[in-house]
Amino acid sequence: MTSVYPAPSPQPDVAFVNPSQFGPIELVVIQPTSFCNLNCDYCYLPHRQQRHRLSLDLLEPIFKRLFTSQFLRSNFSICWHAGEPLAAGLAFYEAAFAQIEQLAEIYKPEGICFNHSIQTNGLLLNQAWCDLFKRYRVHVGVSIDGPEFLHDAHRKTPTGLGSHAGALRGIQLLQKNHIPLSTITVLTADSLGYANEIFDFFVEHGITNVGFNMEETEGIHARSSLNGPGVEARYRDFLTQFWQRLTSAGNPLQVREFESMCSLVYTNTRLHNTDMNHPFRIVSIDHQGNFATFDPELLSMPSDHYGDFVLGNVVEHSFEEACQTPKFQRIYQEMQQGVALCQQTCEYFGVCGGGAGSNKYWENGTFASAETQACRYRIKAVTDIALAALEDSLDSGTG
Repeated sequence: MTSVYPAPSPQPDVAFVNPSQFGPIELVVIQPTSFCNLNCDYCYLPHRQQRHRLSLDLLEPIFKRLFTSQFLRSNFSICWHAGEPLAAGLAFYEAAFAQIEQLAEIYKPEGICFNHSIQTNGLLLNQAWCDLFKRYRVHVGVSIDGPEFLHDAHRKTPTGLGSHAGALRGIQLLQKNHIPLSTITVLTADSLGYANEIFDFFVEHGITNVGFNMEETEGIHARSSLNGPGVEARYRDFLTQFWQRLTSAGNPLQVREFESMCSLVYTNTRLHNTDMNHPFRIVSIDHQGNFATFDPELLSMPSDHYGDFVLGNVVEHSFEEACQTPKFQRIYQEMQQGVALCQQTCEYFGVCGGGAGSNKYWENGTFASAETQACRYRIKAVTDIALAALEDSLDSGTG
């Protein structure tokens, strides 16, 4: 492949990095409940059958910490995620959203705006939820893996029933109510022979904003079906076929991975880091008020090396105080060592920024590492396919 970017100057040594360079906070992921009403076979989360729920009493310490943090310098999004967020109940959100608005009036800096989003499996959606989402302008993400035969192979209820009909019903209800909607589709080895069927499913059901998540080796999900021999070539074939269907049909939907890559190419933007390896662009908070930064998938995970990735609790610690802890310093130093390795060894660094630490940890056993299967699939494959297609369109005069 043609090198997409010459490596920028090396990152400074962690000992000389000033925490004032951390942030700005762009995304706050809040876990309202650990419980999920599905038992997807590729899920990374432990404890998803335990019915823990975030106490409304924790909202003030959460948002006081957030609104008064030096890391909050621009608009941000609140994503309710990690478990099935709707399982916390409609009454919880009615109270929580109202309370957050009150807390914003007290603590939020002038000129800072925020919005809510929810990532759901869609099964619990009804008109009452839609009314709430419209009132608070909530963006909704729904997880659906394409046609029924693909979706129900992996996204089952605890009793083994498929969940596709319920997810599709939820999507149709959101569409009927004109609620902003995107979908997440997990690509497993089973998906890779069905690019046409997945594309046709999206078009048939009016789904216009799609993100592809590869099935990852992460957390309690110890092995991805994408690990097998020859699967990477099949994954690239899937993306190529999907791109071709997309462009030949006049781009009836947006695919997150293609949109992000094309944006980097067209604007000549290159990355030096990402929100998943730069501290306090993302803050993740669980149902107990524990918080972490970097990749949200780290928060709920036990670890042989660190015990866990929790950096503090909002009741007792500020985000700034967490930066002074030995655990944060060790994670951050190893994370930056990994970014530096990527920078030194990988010609894709400018469109990647050093990757997600969680993938490095779960695949390689350390943050201080470089290539992962996740980066080969999510970054390298997408980059190669997008660049080749864009070059072809320029050569043919259609770009």
